[in-house]
Amino acid sequence: MELVPQIESLADEFTQWRRDIHAHPELGFEEVRTADFVAEKLESFGIQVQRGVGKTGVVGVLRCGNEPRSIGLRADMDALPIHENNDFGHRSTHDGTMHACGHDGHTVMLLAAAKYLAESRDFRGQVNFIFQPAEEGLGGALAMIEDGLFEQFPCDRLYAMHNGPGLPVGRFAAVPGIRTAAGAFFDITIEGRGGHGAFPHQTVDPVPIAAQVIMALQTLVSRNTQPGQMAVVSVTRMQAGDAYNVIPGSATISGTVRTLTLESMHNIRDRMQDIASGIACGLSAKADTDFRILFHPVVNEPATAAMAGLTKCVLPPLPCLPSKFLFDVDAQRSFGFN
Repeated sequence: MELVPQIESLADEFTQWRRDIHAHPELGFEEVRTADFVAEKLESFGIQVQRGVGKTGVVGVLRCGNEPRSIGLRADMDALPIHENNDFGHRSTHDGTMHACGHDGHTVMLLAAAKYLAESRDFRGQVNFIFQPAEEGLGGALAMIEDGLFEQFPCDRLYAMHNGPGLPVGRFAAVPGIRTAAGAFFDITIEGRGGHGAFPHQTVDPVPIAAQVIMALQTLVSRNTQPGQMAVVSVTRMQAGDAYNVIPGSATISGTVRTLTLESMHNIRDRMQDIASGIACGLSAKADTDFRILFHPVVNEPATAAMAGLTKCVLPPLPCLPSKFLFDVDAQRSFGFN
């Protein structure tokens, strides 16, 4: 069975699947209908299915022959809390929820691979089809791992992917080693003393203190990160007060950090705490920093990356995009491809 003609002959069917999933998007850990859709398709292909791995995750198992080798193929299923303004027939039927990141396509791509492999069985060993919930910031990969994913379904190698709208059609991007960044969120709360806007001398105004902290955070990359180590620190929100004539008692700065190594991430975390506390203390206020590392970098094993092949591959510069794929927390090593 030739791969390309077989896939092309089923393109209309796969398109219908994607449009069905696109019309019924579900947020992280709420992918009940999507998981049922996936499981029913896998079962119709003759693939063994286990539901409820990591809450709403689904794993399909296909074995051919007696060789002990096994690989994992992974895709994500969740949508985003975004209102869809499209007017085509398969637009979202769930107001405020949309497949804006392409996970409907990812899900169908893996279903298509499962259908082809189940029909051709042109391999020896075991393929684990891993349909991950909650990729969008809720840690669905970790939920599956903690639920015994790799104990129940061992994988010698694991392959994952994410669509890249910036790439030419028909091209793939792959690099050995680090592919996407570790990601973190932070909230810095400046505790001052509020009061009337006409009497600022009786207050400890947290707003200008927060402004100084924001400006000082710009040095975390330029003066505190080793040259050659890519990092991004972005302050994306500042909240303080809700009245025109009242100086608030506190102000909160929030944002995100992306680094290609955990060493850089830890260094930025420590320096951020020092900067916020030092500036606040010098101006009679206090600072509390909540720094949450969400994801480790995706690290492509060189041999596995090479196995993916270089046909129609391009190798773009590394962006500091967040990693949200499966990772081994103990080894601090990621498995995947982005």
